[in-house]
Amino acid sequence: MTSVPPAMAESDTASVLADMASLAHCARAEGYACVTALREHGARSVEIPQPQFAILLEGEKRVRTATQSLHFAPGDIFLISRRCRIDVVNLPDARCGRYTSAVVPFCSEALAAARTLWNEPLPAAGEALARLPLDAHGALLRRWRQALQDGHYSEARLALASFAITLARQGHGSLLLAPQPTLSEQVRDRLAAEPARDWQSHDVEAALAISGATLRRRLSSEGTSLRQLLTEARLAHAMGLLYTTALPLKAVAARVGYRSLPSFSKRFVERYGLHPSDIGRA
Repeated sequence: MTSVPPAMAESDTASVLADMASLAHCARAEGYACVTALREHGARSVEIPQPQFAILLEGEKRVRTATQSLHFAPGDIFLISRRCRIDVVNLPDARCGRYTSAVVPFCSEALAAARTLWNEPLPAAGEALARLPLDAHGALLRRWRQALQDGHYSEARLALASFAITLARQGHGSLLLAPQPTLSEQVRDRLAAEPARDWQSHDVEAALAISGATLRRRLSSEGTSLRQLLTEARLAHAMGLLYTTALPLKAVAARVGYRSLPSFSKRFVERYGLHPSDIGRA
């Protein structure tokens, strides 16, 4: 077997990385988000609600769960194959002063297509988190990026479905295993769809066809409450806005249902262990 010279491998990685870096300026930025930060910062217990991957473009990322600890640099793909919570630290590049990554959720259409096309025994679930080499998946990701650039969203989803199948064959079977969400996850997802709404218990009860007493009892058995889930959903949406927009903090707070900026900031610090202003934005 012929080995690839290190210089050639580095060149391939740099070429794919340059192509992926264009995502930050793509005119048709749909189906992914570019995350930027200008200061080192970390957050604890960040919920990732669905399978996704992040392409590290600038800087470094450190991620930890109860069972895993991973370090990522440009040229790495950070794969999350199922819903989980992570502690994360993002560090800007020492030369350019920026942290940048492209975060790509595996949309439900892409995962449904991958599950339909899979005609082999279901693979093992594998670890929730993984570090993958970008250049090993360059052809597929270039096809996905070009489809987005051309506005061909069906082709982009097909590329993501192909990527999910490829990853499942490499031991990341969680992507093809349709999970049954807990009640708290169902509630949180509904709240997250409209974070600024003045949610009341009867709204959730009607949406899920469940009584108030049953809702409270089942959420309590899962170690949470409607108020806690609403706070988590709002703050998670706020974090996304802080990373991907230049909105003032007051506007971010308003978009997720907080009329008081001090109250929003206090809840954010309690939830993530950092102040919302600590998330530097380009």
